[in-house]
Amino acid sequence: MAFVIASPAFAHNGQIPRPYTCEGEDISPPLEWKGVPPTTKSLVLIVDDPDAPDPAHPKMTWVHWILYNLPPDLSGLPAGVSVLHGTTVTGINDWKRKDYGGPCPPIGRHRYFFKLYALDRLLDHLTPGSKDQIESAMRGHVLSGTEIIGTYQKAGT
Repeated sequence: MAFVIASPAFAHNGQIPRPYTCEGEDISPPLEWKGVPPTTKSLVLIVDDPDAPDPAHPKMTWVHWILYNLPPDLSGLPAGVSVLHGTTVTGINDWKRKDYGGPCPPIGRHRYFFKLYALDRLLDHLTPGSKDQIESAMRGHVLSGTEIIGTYQKAGT
């Protein structure tokens, strides 16, 4: 079985519904996955926007959410998840917070990548970690990866 991530809230390359954005409740969307490799020791979820600040002239990738050390037997996350499972740690996003920050693009339609990685180890000594620290610690330990992309454009932009 292939390692895949999906959301019942939006299709791949589809629009992320308003409740999961800064114009709505700003809660995380529900996510589901399957096909986690059997030797997986932990999962990492990174949500980022490579179109910041303007999709016509992107200058940076904005990090919206990081979860790492997710248990490998987990098959998804409910909308607005607030209770983390077992060893899960929330990393630092680009708002310098340890939580989900929904899409809030200043201009144009942006893409939001929900990337899930299966690792052969836990990521220790990263409390809490930034995206750069986590990606560095993941190097050489990724068994498989999958992603779903959602898009969003604020009203009037």
